[in-house]
Amino acid sequence: MMMGGSLGAVKINSCLRGALNEILKEFDLVHICGKGNVDNSLTDVQGYKQFEYVSKELPHIFAVADMVVSRAGSNSISEFLALKKPSLLIPLSAKASRGDQILNAKSFEKQGFSMVLDEDKMNERALIQAIYSLYKNKNTYIEKMNKSGQSDGVEAVMKLIRKYSGK
Repeated sequence: MMMGGSLGAVKINSCLRGALNEILKEFDLVHICGKGNVDNSLTDVQGYKQFEYVSKELPHIFAVADMVVSRAGSNSISEFLALKKPSLLIPLSAKASRGDQILNAKSFEKQGFSMVLDEDKMNERALIQAIYSLYKNKNTYIEKMNKSGQSDGVEAVMKLIRKYSGK
């Protein structure tokens, strides 16, 4: 699964589509490409489905996804952790953002939850290699997420309530 946010991620979309033939040799791909970013020349490509945006379908797409390629917004990466989806994070560069996605991505990489690919260094070959590496090591990422204790927010809140309520 690849998602680039509600407006898409033009550079990632372009790079991904350039690498599509290679990626589709091994994977099926659901690509949430952002408003106005559907490439109509690719609508009949076997193993590739693109959407501008999804809403009700998103939980189902997450359920079938083995891994995710995405930006590194805090809401998205929190979902990846909760769902235990290994991810390749491609944060917005410091030139195009305030740097929060870079910090998010580095934190997840340091904890062993995600791989990070610098957008400024991304090209088709680097993207392909990162996707294959992520898939090869996906169980390691899942184990790290399982051991973190961070993916169960309800239980974390309940522990705090019990701690401070004296129960």
